[in-house]
Amino acid sequence: MKVLVVNAGSSSLKYQLFDMTDESVLAKGIAERIGIGGIISGKTHDGRSYKYEIKMNDHIAAFNEVQKNLVSGECAVIKDMSEISAVGHRVVQGGALFDKSVLVDEKVMEGIESLIDLAPLHNAAHLMGIRACREVLGTDVPEVVVFDNCFHLTMPPEAYMFAVPYEYYEKYKVRRYGFHGTSHRYVSARYSELTGKSLEGLRLITCHLGNGSSITAIKDGKVIDTSMGLTPLDGFMMSTRSGTLDPSVVTFMAEKENISPKDMSNLLNKKSGVLGISGKYSDDRDLTKACAEGDERAILARDMQFYQIRKCIGSYIAALDGIDAIVFTGGIGENAPHLRENILTHMNYYGVKIDVPFNKTVWHGMEEQISTPDSKVDVWVIPTNEELVIARDTKKIVDEL
Repeated sequence: MKVLVVNAGSSSLKYQLFDMTDESVLAKGIAERIGIGGIISGKTHDGRSYKYEIKMNDHIAAFNEVQKNLVSGECAVIKDMSEISAVGHRVVQGGALFDKSVLVDEKVMEGIESLIDLAPLHNAAHLMGIRACREVLGTDVPEVVVFDNCFHLTMPPEAYMFAVPYEYYEKYKVRRYGFHGTSHRYVSARYSELTGKSLEGLRLITCHLGNGSSITAIKDGKVIDTSMGLTPLDGFMMSTRSGTLDPSVVTFMAEKENISPKDMSNLLNKKSGVLGISGKYSDDRDLTKACAEGDERAILARDMQFYQIRKCIGSYIAALDGIDAIVFTGGIGENAPHLRENILTHMNYYGVKIDVPFNKTVWHGMEEQISTPDSKVDVWVIPTNEELVIARDTKKIVDEL
């Protein structure tokens, strides 16, 4: 069975084509700048690649371009789109409507659309990707949606409820949902595979650190808490997102600057975090270079971020009543040894010990244990593979049809 995995953004469409007989990736790529020009690039399992500019007015045009590269030209990997048995989609927000991955139908699409308010930047884009696939492939090809927040639905009420009048939970389902669930699900299961340790009885903290970041506390294979909340804005500071704030900061700034709710959301999501403090940098590589050059605001931004991550991990150790293992993943978690060193060398109290020289060598897709043999806590770097989780769920659901 071949499964195409699609992750649609507002102006982008990422794809990976899996051969599920051995879970290998036959091809992957991304269509970018949809609606504002267009660039598409990709590569195949045997090293062939392509990249070119082409106008793509919408996601249908982008998906047609993806289809063309899969079946024709120098980078073709299949003879015909009929070789694709199913399509799996990433959807960020399933709210309380969906507690597992599901087959796409009109009712499911209506449900995803009804949750756009909870993830306006994501769910609307995911719907465009689903509809583009249905337009190009037709409705006979089964499509499956895998929700980011489903893994977090095991949280108990004391973890997911907010201390606002209960009527808002009843009316609007205002609660903590969490995100990056597919990533946290993958790396926790992968840790179990690599170590031979059952998730049952295990206290695990998974750290997905990238432009958007979240940390999750997992006990017995089930999430008991996670740092993102109603939206991906909650938690510790990120590249451009503020993370958790005293709510009065928001009302204070809004009153002083006459900022509308829409503009405030934009400010907190796109102009805050590391960018807001440093004034210049949102990319961790640029921030690290600026810190090395002595930029005081860059150093402050880095110190704030590291401190908040350590504090989040510490609070989850308390929630778990101890800790057995910590896993780092995501673009920064996997590729920033300096971040891991700073966070972990401040956790000696918990018996965490890392191999500092070896940690410096672990990046670019490496899957390694970085804790020392005498560390009381296992520490691993495990590259995430959300697309594989989506492909597996898609295959499982389609096989049961």
